[in-house]
Amino acid sequence: MTKFDRNQPFNAIPLLPPPEEKIYSKDVLLKLVEASHFIGKLDGISQKLPNPLMLVNTIALQEAKSSSEIENIFTTDDELYKAISTTDTIISPNAKEVLRYRESLWLGVKSISNTNNIELSTIIKIYQKIKESNTQLRPEHSNVRIIKGGKSLTSGEVVYTPPKGDKLIKDLMENILQFINNDKRHNINPLLKMVISHYQFEAIHPFSDGNGRTGRILNVLILINKGLIRYPILYLSKYIINNKDSYYHYLNGVSARQDWENWLKFMLTAISETAQYTIFKIEEIMEQFESTRKYIDKRFPKLDYSVIEAIYTQPYIKAVHLVGEKIRSRNTAAKYLEKLSELNVLESRQIGNERVYINNDLIRILEG
Repeated sequence: MTKFDRNQPFNAIPLLPPPEEKIYSKDVLLKLVEASHFIGKLDGISQKLPNPLMLVNTIALQEAKSSSEIENIFTTDDELYKAISTTDTIISPNAKEVLRYRESLWLGVKSISNTNNIELSTIIKIYQKIKESNTQLRPEHSNVRIIKGGKSLTSGEVVYTPPKGDKLIKDLMENILQFINNDKRHNINPLLKMVISHYQFEAIHPFSDGNGRTGRILNVLILINKGLIRYPILYLSKYIINNKDSYYHYLNGVSARQDWENWLKFMLTAISETAQYTIFKIEEIMEQFESTRKYIDKRFPKLDYSVIEAIYTQPYIKAVHLVGEKIRSRNTAAKYLEKLSELNVLESRQIGNERVYINNDLIRILEG
């Protein structure tokens, strides 16, 4: 077994893949079957949405918020919704970090759609966007240690020291990317591949900061790249927040004891429960969307269907967001939104010099 000392750089981190006997147990395989079932169900139901952006934009924003909270970066939903819909408001540094996470996600999705692989340059660009930085892989002189937070008696203790050395980190990243991309050489179930890669990425800790958020985006990219989900809609951050101590316990268990089994079981459970939660949210959104559509059809039958879709793509919307091929005039768009406000479908609110319309039903579902 690899010797592990949490106070020393873990330069002896084993390369991927782990030994088969470490990852294929009866309990892991049972968890894998369950997770695969719910991932398949999630991907199927997401394709039933009239417009996938109805879910992708809203869920991605919630993920950005949750993922940042894991790093103790807190902001309110209301602040985020205002930030993405208006220009006439002051955005806090925390809100900016959350929005950069969402931008980083889309940067990654676009990149893998162009290359069909996950490349180191893509991971570096994601990190740079998250941190608004030009730095690249963590330099050898950087003394990074993972310190336990909170207010317990053990708070402030070193729980993990990632590997050091420019060449070592580059070699480890090359190994993890080969493991992810080369399915012929590493013929491992894609969900297991994602979970194993997530541990390895966090253990390598290739950047000075922002590794958690970058790693969680990498999870989604792997699922899309392997064809398990068509859209970026499965996010584990909410589950990790609710089970934060267990997450770090099992993560450290792999480093200290090569305890892959408990790590895999924990993460496969996270995938199953998160997929079920997201399915429930999709069903809620679809049900509310259809109820809203029928309500509007009776009272404003001339309204273009695209407007109803638009008000379910993000909670706060302005007239300019509706202008496009079907609605050419901003004035026309404004009249439509004002009419929906009169019908109590939207709430009209003045934010600075801008008129914004709020879909409170969508906010209720997202925050529930």
